Amino acid sequence: MLLEHLGALTLDPSQASRLPGWTIGHVLTHLARNADSVVRRLEASARGEVVSQYAGGAEGRSHEIEQGCSRPYEVQVVDLIASCEGLDAHVRTVPEEAWSFETPSTSGEMQPGLVVLARRQREVIIHHSDLGIGFGPEQWPISFAEQLVDELLNDVPDRSDPRRLAGWLTDRSGPPPIAPWGEVAPNRDPQAT
Repeated sequence: MLLEHLGALTLDPSQASRLPGWTIGHVLTHLARNADSVVRRLEASARGEVVSQYAGGAEGRSHEIEQGCSRPYEVQVVDLIASCEGLDAHVRTVPEEAWSFETPSTSGEMQPGLVVLARRQREVIIHHSDLGIGFGPEQWPISFAEQLVDELLNDVPDRSDPRRLAGWLTDRSGPPPIAPWGEVAPNRDPQAT
């Protein structure tokens, strides 16, 4: 669906996306390089080798995104199509044992190949929404949304004051501020009684 949407549009890569600090060009380049990173990890898994998700780690990831984000829209779409097709073709060649072999994500989390592929789906769906082209959470597959909610709810207590969160969940107060995804609330005091 993402590639169909992009093929029917002409976007300005320098326009801000819904992802703070990233333009549409950043998102498109990230999606292409992320597909390449999945191939990288699956190839390593097939060899029984542990590699970082991106060549050069998190810095390499950032460098690749910055290098590609200002390219013309048509170039970015062709790049994204090629990387998606490369990933699709590679997935069909992955040996059975490689799907359980673990490699680290950029966060350092060790993930088997099946999780790596599932996380790719998550990247595509969420970043499709970040482009602001008429595809938002309301269009996400319900099974995807349910799984994402299950995963994200686990870290909500760390991203908020647990007392305010509990007050909201028991309908005793309004929703608490929640730190951005992947961050711990700066004012969280787990020792407070």
